[in-house]
Amino acid sequence: MRLTLFAATGGIGRHILAQATAAGHQVTAVVRDPGKLPAGVRAVQADLSAPDPQALADAVAGADAVLSGLGPRRRADSGVTAPGTRAVIAAMQATGVRRIVVVSAAPVGTVASPGNPNPPRHDPGDGFFIRYVGGPLIKAILREHYADLALMEDALRASGLDWTSFRPPRLTDKPLTGRYHTALGRNAPGALASRADVAHAMLAALSQPETIGQTVGIAN
Repeated sequence: MRLTLFAATGGIGRHILAQATAAGHQVTAVVRDPGKLPAGVRAVQADLSAPDPQALADAVAGADAVLSGLGPRRRADSGVTAPGTRAVIAAMQATGVRRIVVVSAAPVGTVASPGNPNPPRHDPGDGFFIRYVGGPLIKAILREHYADLALMEDALRASGLDWTSFRPPRLTDKPLTGRYHTALGRNAPGALASRADVAHAMLAALSQPETIGQTVGIAN
């Protein structure tokens, strides 16, 4: 497949890039610093905090699918994901590319947004600890980040594209196992997910039409 990958040098993006190229996919990596990419990877230099519409359109044109690992590297970077994803959506709409798979976060289903003003108090996939202890604490600490991700999901739902949004819990740097749980429309049971396994699931979703128009919980 011809794939365009955003945030290819990030925590999840680098795993998507490695796994996609190992599987024989043709990957165009969209990054701020092409010098951080492995040799031989087709790169497009772009900054999603100040997007160039033509550069993004050139990057996605002709792709079979777009994948995005976009997210803040630090708490101070919160707020980059929704506007960056809107710019990607606009480029896809301009070029007729329809399939997009992104990464969000497990708490987002309970975060209010203009497109989801009355979310449930608890995600149906969460266990007792996440519902009443861990979840509220994490949401308080990362409130701005989750609000940004909720706006991103609003943009996807309104886009008319064939989108999928993965919602992992706390991410780890453990190696790829291929052993993880997923759940459509709800969080998956578990408190951790490795970045390598999230990348694996995002690539697998490209051949799973049942994930289109869905949020997908994932956990190890």
